[in-house]
Amino acid sequence: MKNLLYSLFELSNQKIQNQKTLYRRFLFGVMAQSNSKFSGIYGSRGVGKTTLLLQLATSFKLKSDELLYISCDHPLLAGVSLFELAQEFSKYGGKCILIDEVHEALNFEQELKSIYDFLDIKVLFSGSSAIKLTNPSFARRYAMYHLPILSFKEYLELSLHTRLQSYTLEDIISNHSDIANTILQELGDEKVLKHFEAYLKIGAYPFYFENKQNYTQMVLDTINTILYADLGSLYNISGEKIIVLRKLLTSICVSNPLELSVETLAQKVGTSKVTLYKYIELLHKAELLRHVVFEGKRFKSLQKPDKLYLANTTLFSSLCMEPKIGTIRESFFASQVSVKSSLYYVDRGDFLVDEKYTVEIGGKNKSFEQIKDIENSFIAADEIEMGFKNKIPLWLFGFLY
Repeated sequence: MKNLLYSLFELSNQKIQNQKTLYRRFLFGVMAQSNSKFSGIYGSRGVGKTTLLLQLATSFKLKSDELLYISCDHPLLAGVSLFELAQEFSKYGGKCILIDEVHEALNFEQELKSIYDFLDIKVLFSGSSAIKLTNPSFARRYAMYHLPILSFKEYLELSLHTRLQSYTLEDIISNHSDIANTILQELGDEKVLKHFEAYLKIGAYPFYFENKQNYTQMVLDTINTILYADLGSLYNISGEKIIVLRKLLTSICVSNPLELSVETLAQKVGTSKVTLYKYIELLHKAELLRHVVFEGKRFKSLQKPDKLYLANTTLFSSLCMEPKIGTIRESFFASQVSVKSSLYYVDRGDFLVDEKYTVEIGGKNKSFEQIKDIENSFIAADEIEMGFKNKIPLWLFGFLY
């Protein structure tokens, strides 16, 4: 174990020193100031969990031999006990260990619990959304942080090398005209709608800024890794069934959210309704699919279909040639708002947000006809820079984080 530790120290120092990404996502400040002994980051592949861990490592005021970064998918760690490794590290004065891809470690839940119970050491770990990190029995033990896709605000900051303010949903609902005007002034000659159109196609994943030429292929590779490595291995799904999952994603990509009933979708992908519901749940956990239920289902059993979207708008661009613009707009709204708010769909309007606000999504000419008599109802309109009264620019909901 001592020789292994030396090898891991060498790799760790190289990895931390090679971390050159200057842009810090919104979770960095929260986690850097946390006093928690154990903290976990979960999120889809490609959203920047490893970068965040390494940035946190460089922010800690620790000597190089007091800090260790490991990635559990490295061959050196195959079959190695995380507890025994952390125990050995602690013996040599280790104070903080950063564990990436923790779900790749053998019995990682029990290993982390043993470290927590028996060792005086700070631990930060990261893992895929599709795994048990999101289970309540596991998550309630530690400080857990969700890292979502890039918001439109973060995409603008990376594109334009600037810093912009985020706003609460209540801020945007109440003061959207003033907020939009402030942002437009800060952007100067940069056209927000031009950047928003680009964001809808390529804005979800920060690795776009590292390799723009191969971005679409990298997104497809990320999808395949989630399907085969995360879902396939963790849930023992065969290659044949993975093909069904891929077909399910493609079917949702080319359809309107309520166009396909579960029965129709099950027939289309060639599986039973029971199996389809299981697949929908797994793809939702993996952040490839977004499952939005009808508002009334909270209170009673209703035979209402569920709305199914791809989890973010970049996935549409990668999985189908001509996605429907209405679906893209709704998917954008859902992906941004659901990070901090509850989301249901309703009979009148498209979404009920935080059980309070009814929101209809559309283009610049969308009317209030469908929601005119509903209290706290709003239009989130694409193709406008500024809104008026209860019509709010759709892009502005990308400034929630």
